[in-house]
Amino acid sequence: MQGLLTELFPIFLTFFILIDPLGISMVYLSLTSNYTQKKKRSIALKSPLIAFIVLSSFIYLGPGIIEALGIQPASLYIAGGILLFLIAVDLLFGKPRRTKASDPEEDEDENDPTVFPLALPLLSGPGAITAVLLFLSDYSGGFWFPLTLQLVVGLVLVMGTGTMLMSSYLAKFLRKTGVMVIERIMGILLSGMSVQFVLAGLEKLGVYSPL
Repeated sequence: MQGLLTELFPIFLTFFILIDPLGISMVYLSLTSNYTQKKKRSIALKSPLIAFIVLSSFIYLGPGIIEALGIQPASLYIAGGILLFLIAVDLLFGKPRRTKASDPEEDEDENDPTVFPLALPLLSGPGAITAVLLFLSDYSGGFWFPLTLQLVVGLVLVMGTGTMLMSSYLAKFLRKTGVMVIERIMGILLSGMSVQFVLAGLEKLGVYSPL
């Protein structure tokens, strides 16, 4: 049991940082400020569901995509590590990495943020998709690992749903400074993990050997 948790924790942590439930809740709060409570609840429930479908598609189609494109696991580790490092830099230095919707004062139906930008690209963006392909790159068969990966993704998205539903309370408790501190810590952790992915790729190519 302990070995399983040791293997799953880095996967969970990676998706937790990339999906960023706390950060998403603040974006959700600003995008839905002029909506009714019923509409806000609908958005908070639908956008993670859409993101789950998108990421699940990559979980089960990922190995086929990797094989069809002729991408070696080592190459994916290095490319994925670089991409995740860029995301970590955005977190660390507070650079804008969110795509905002149009003016919220315009018609609700025209600016419904359920699909864009919440489900895509915030909850299931390039970082999360890259992580899915990375974790699947050494996958050789069976259905246990993809199912486990899907459950981890689902768990993080459920957490995202919860933080969106409680966003007004979180905003009062954490305030902007609290969210910024948490994102900086997540950025430090993700930068370390991204470098580890690159080193793993170099090791697979035989260019690097751990001390």
